[in-house]
Amino acid sequence: MSLYLLVKLAHIIGAAVLFGTGAGIAFFMLMAHRTRDPALIAHTAGVVVLADTLFTATAVALQPITGLTLAHLAGWDLGSLWILASAGLYVVTGLCWLPVVWIQIRLRDLARAAHAAGEPLPPAYDRLWRAWFVLGFPAFAAVLAILWLMLAKPAG
Repeated sequence: MSLYLLVKLAHIIGAAVLFGTGAGIAFFMLMAHRTRDPALIAHTAGVVVLADTLFTATAVALQPITGLTLAHLAGWDLGSLWILASAGLYVVTGLCWLPVVWIQIRLRDLARAAHAAGEPLPPAYDRLWRAWFVLGFPAFAAVLAILWLMLAKPAG
């Protein structure tokens, strides 16, 4: 197998990890949130924080490396509109993801504290939840657009 195909495979796996982990995290957090059970939310958010640390952060770090390597090996112009748009959308995704990671940690901690005290979730939890939920939409849309740009490579 050529170096190009190995790097392309790594890039595709990274994209799948970003998309799949993001969708999975969103689903499990939503399902846990709907229960309003602090113990379940604390456990789920703990797993989500771990998954983001192990999988998402690794893919986030490797995607630009594999992407630039692919562009170099394929001879693509880094000034191409589809590459610039992909990079811009990647930044948008990151600007949404970084606060989401902090929010997930806070949601976990607030749920743990509520569970330990035998109390319901505090109002701060609901404010953070809304921010977490809202930030997911532009991040998800940006990832879908990046995937389309990577596949279509539109001229321009």
